[in-house]
Amino acid sequence: MSNVFLKSLLVSPAILAAALTVSASAIAAEAKATNEVAQPQASALQPLSLAAVPQISSPEVSALANAPTTAVRPASLEKSLPVQVASTPAEQATPAAPEAADSSLSQINRYTREGRSQNSSQVTSVSQLSDVKPTDWAFQALQSLVERYGCIAGYPDRTYRGNRATTRYEFAAGLNACLDRVNELIAAGTADLVKKEDLAVLQKLQEEFAAELATLRGRVDSLEARTATLEKQQFSTTTKLAGEVIFAITDEFGQPFRNETVFQDRVRLAFNTSFTGKDLLITRLAAGNFVPFRFQDSVGGIGLQSFQFGSTGGNSVFADWVAYYFPLGEKISVYIPAFAGLQYDYAPTQAGLLEGFDGGNGPLTIFAQRNPIYNIGGGSGIGLNFDVTNSFKLSLGYLANNSSLSATGGQLNAPQAFFGANNPADKAGLFNGSYSALAQIAYKTDFFSIGATYVNAYARGAIFDTGSGGAVVGTAAGNFAFVNAAGGKARQFTSTSLNAYGLSGSLNLGKTISINAFGTYIEANKPGDGVGRGEIWTYGVGVAFADFLKKGNLLGLTAGVEPYLGNAKKFGQGSNGLPIHFEAFYRYQLSDNISITPGVIYVINNGQSNATEDIFIGTLRTTFTF
Repeated sequence: MSNVFLKSLLVSPAILAAALTVSASAIAAEAKATNEVAQPQASALQPLSLAAVPQISSPEVSALANAPTTAVRPASLEKSLPVQVASTPAEQATPAAPEAADSSLSQINRYTREGRSQNSSQVTSVSQLSDVKPTDWAFQALQSLVERYGCIAGYPDRTYRGNRATTRYEFAAGLNACLDRVNELIAAGTADLVKKEDLAVLQKLQEEFAAELATLRGRVDSLEARTATLEKQQFSTTTKLAGEVIFAITDEFGQPFRNETVFQDRVRLAFNTSFTGKDLLITRLAAGNFVPFRFQDSVGGIGLQSFQFGSTGGNSVFADWVAYYFPLGEKISVYIPAFAGLQYDYAPTQAGLLEGFDGGNGPLTIFAQRNPIYNIGGGSGIGLNFDVTNSFKLSLGYLANNSSLSATGGQLNAPQAFFGANNPADKAGLFNGSYSALAQIAYKTDFFSIGATYVNAYARGAIFDTGSGGAVVGTAAGNFAFVNAAGGKARQFTSTSLNAYGLSGSLNLGKTISINAFGTYIEANKPGDGVGRGEIWTYGVGVAFADFLKKGNLLGLTAGVEPYLGNAKKFGQGSNGLPIHFEAFYRYQLSDNISITPGVIYVINNGQSNATEDIFIGTLRTTFTF
């Protein structure tokens, strides 16, 4: 079984790439034949990274400009995932004066290249094959009309550019603007301002450019009809829909347990709403069918992949993220998650190109994306970013856990399942249950970034739980350092107080190579047990190559030690072996909206013990964004 999967893993990327390339070509040809207007992702409104929404005022990303890639948390809102928000109805109804003045110029610009096309179907007479030169009588006549009646305000640089030739289509657009202006003057009862000579010139120009004017007006009528249809059928003037769908074939090798090859999926749909053009309300729905592999250390978060994060396990739809971003003045941005907020939704992670915000276009695992300190806690609360200077950013946040579901979607055991911020019961709620409070100072330039992070937390479940109770990174001992299993008692989840200290940084070598490194030390204490302090460690380094072999591709390599309990023997948790994590992936961009990512994950000492079998996972992931 394992040999068959490995061979198919090596061959399938080429087969799938070829198939999707052919299908993409066919779709493109069909769209061209039907003359539909199709905007590529690079120029059209781009979806929010469904994995994560980036920090609004962070130097690394803007939720209203250019991620939450990966949509959703910031796609590269990637930390470089782009998001554009629709203008409000009021903004659409009252455009700025310069835009109104240039509206006729936008028509002219549209037809600038068209008249020079080699397509003979656009030519109705021999005269249309030549441009209108500044020395032609028609050009000079129109220029005189423009100057007299103010038909065209000018190009963006406020000049008419009367020293260059124009295509007949471009000329017709300008002529049409002058005709409209003269009609306005006549309709307003100011016909005496229009000279007879000018009317005669306009009539002559209309006769000579009748074909171009008819084509122009026909297209304007068609555009108006299509616009009216869109206005009737549009979902909302303030909300945009962004989506991400992940298909993944994955298998695990080397364990004494028998694991079969599986085909898993995750779907995320985000409704991104802006009320002012500067704020962002995110309502995200998700579904997935992830079922975990059996490891000797499966209680921990070793090997958890990003598409497996936030999955219900049964493809049932649920709201997995509800949050609101808005600015407070020019230097402060506010993040308020009502459900499933994460510390890295607002605090910059200094992870370079490897920050994937748990989406389908970054590294395979949660661990490879960022310093695990940002995975301590999550849920409901508030996050603040202060731009101290152009380079220094201060981040502060408080999040109380949402503990009704685990990170993998399974129901939690009773001791921790009812300590969420949404539960009014004793020892629960917003301020008396599990929480995490973060403070970070970060410095960023075009070449490098560095951040020092402190997290104080109180956890009744896993330490690295993102507020959901279940571990997403690290060993079982590193997450449940104070699990009481002595004396034959059943495993219980008991409370733990934490003080975590982390350092993260990244270095940019040009525009296509980034190197990042991180390290975190955590003091963990079980209040009142008299056992002492647990010491949890994690560190790693990664390198990423953007546009590797093709624009849009990404090659990533990561090596590090997942969170582990350094003094495990003191707590009867076995040895202090290092759970060393190696990962390599290559995202191949088939089109603007489809990527395929083969990759491998290899973990030594997965139970932080030399006696356990190593973990080897192979994955072939395909991601669709829209």
